Amino acid sequence: MATINIRSLYKQFDDTEAVSGIDLDISDGEFVVLVGPSGCGKTTTLRMIAGLEEVTGGTITVDGQTINDMAPKDRDVAMVFQNYALYPHMTVFENMAFGLRFRKIPGPQIKKRVAEVAGILGIEELLERRPKQLSGGQRQRVAMGRAIVRKPRVFLFDEPLSNLDAKLRAQMRTEIKRLHATVKSTVVYVTHDQVEAMTLADRIVVMNQGRIEQIGSPQELYENPKTHFVAGFIGSPSMNFIPCEVVLEQNILNIHIGGNLRLKVPKERCNRYKPFLGKKMLFGIRPEHLTDSRSTYGQDLFEFKETVLVVEPTGMDTMVLVDVNGIDVWARSNPSVAGHVGEEMSFSIDLKNMYLINPETNRVV
Repeated sequence: MATINIRSLYKQFDDTEAVSGIDLDISDGEFVVLVGPSGCGKTTTLRMIAGLEEVTGGTITVDGQTINDMAPKDRDVAMVFQNYALYPHMTVFENMAFGLRFRKIPGPQIKKRVAEVAGILGIEELLERRPKQLSGGQRQRVAMGRAIVRKPRVFLFDEPLSNLDAKLRAQMRTEIKRLHATVKSTVVYVTHDQVEAMTLADRIVVMNQGRIEQIGSPQELYENPKTHFVAGFIGSPSMNFIPCEVVLEQNILNIHIGGNLRLKVPKERCNRYKPFLGKKMLFGIRPEHLTDSRSTYGQDLFEFKETVLVVEPTGMDTMVLVDVNGIDVWARSNPSVAGHVGEEMSFSIDLKNMYLINPETNRVV
């Protein structure tokens, strides 16, 4: 296990700035997930930690030791790749033992380590097979086992589940979570899938255009996003955003969304929103906080009616699409009361869970 400290890390490819001076501290034994869209710099950051990309500027230290100029083999990190990278002519045992033999670990110790890790991953019966005889999930377990058996200071995962189907991805997420609880190693994990990030991470690092937008626990990022990007990226389905204006009417602060939609700002938010009176803003609400009126009750609710455009049953819930002032907006509904396409349906907005975003700064107010 190890601590990782990144300071002013910068990477440039020709005229392209891939990583733009990021700072990040990772604690001993922590599971940190770098998440963001393609091209945001997350994989480049991971590869710089591994030593597979040269650092343009800044420093990376592991346990206080700067590793910028250290060869990958000397960094004591293990990386699990998206494409498994197994040797096709070797058995599972030989694939897992290869790194240990390279380090001249005695044969009996190699057998013991491989057996222990195979037991943890549930692949004992696969040790004599070759990769072509394995399923995608089994190959990923072998790739993970090859990394674990080395007992490195740091584990690096580069989108390891992206080649698996949805059911197997969910199963492997559970396996990785259980594995981390058993091995208790420092993990840096890269994915573009925010659901994967939310379910696996102790902390999530949301990246965008080579910069860190926000760092926090999954629940913190879900409940308190700091920027427009984070608010829209974290959560599934993603947050709805509707142009609005903050107005004062009869000494009451409202959010005006066009037509007759005037949402009364909760008392505890009035002082925060008053400086934006008369300004064009964005109103943000998650689909789970915009629901059918029959299933909601309590204070700070605003009810309205709209015509149903699309209905998407998902089993436990039904997603309903409506048009609000020219914007497509998704709501989450109880399947038993969800309307049909073309019908008018009553909805409630939970204003305690609304967000107000300043489009000039892209910051959540």
